[in-house]
Amino acid sequence: QVQLVESGGGLVQAGGSLRLSCAASGIIFSINTMGWYRQAPGKQRELVAIINSGGSSNYADSVKGRFTISRANAKNTVYLQMNSLKPEDTAVYFCNADIRSLKVPGGHDYWGQGTQVTVSS
Repeated sequence: QVQLVESGGGLVQAGGSLRLSCAASGIIFSINTMGWYRQAPGKQRELVAIINSGGSSNYADSVKGRFTISRANAKNTVYLQMNSLKPEDTAVYFCNADIRSLKVPGGHDYWGQGTQVTVSS
């Protein structure tokens, strides 16, 4: 059974920093794209940043220059370094990964349970 487990959320003041981590576990053959999404109250889930297996990344315009996504392939882990946080970054942050595993060799889109990030003004 493949699982994504996030950590690192919390409460921070505006201008502060947080680092989110997401580790995939299970019998994993390979992981293609990994990413972070967020959902604020009353809003749709939106893409924050994605990174492919080669390390190429893309960001939402709202976080460019402030957030950095990275991954440790040997650990099946993706990170999101969030700097210069703003109150509008407050949301539940979800990890996502396209994983080929023993259970689903053709690949499947997995989601983490979400971690709350709250930025106070």
